[in-house]
Amino acid sequence: MSKVQVVLINPKSATNVGGVMRAAGCYGVEKVHHTGNRYGFAQKFATDTKQRIDEIPLCALENIETLVKSDTKIIAVELIDGATPLPHFEHPENAIYVLGPEDGSIRKDVLKHCDDVVYVPTVGCMNLAATVNVVLYDRLAKASNTDYSREFLLQNRDNNNRVTFKKKN
Repeated sequence: MSKVQVVLINPKSATNVGGVMRAAGCYGVEKVHHTGNRYGFAQKFATDTKQRIDEIPLCALENIETLVKSDTKIIAVELIDGATPLPHFEHPENAIYVLGPEDGSIRKDVLKHCDDVVYVPTVGCMNLAATVNVVLYDRLAKASNTDYSREFLLQNRDNNNRVTFKKKN
């Protein structure tokens, strides 16, 4: 089974971190890390509406180098020259996705530990939580073991959703 983690470099917005935690739960991320101290100041404003923090560890990280392992690829997500467009990227089985701060870029001392850099081909940049959702969805959509069954849909929809749809003939 593949292992996926997310690293947020010095995130400033607890709202975005809450959105990242919700995405992490939706896409089977095993752990989310954050560097820097800005999130600690903003943490009381978090918007993790599904309380994924109860299921997925959100850990402070001093140095990304501690995550380097031979069976895991570290993938930066950043709009920088030399990055691979996400539609052309083949996700590794075990991956750590590193995303920069909302108001800056991933520093070179972090990039030197990365195996690849990808970017989402948008006009301008997206917010942090939106970017995590797109990258993790791309990973899911390209995976060969994704469950598209009706049973999966029924099991995972919101409790308040009992709507059905029949296509017109």
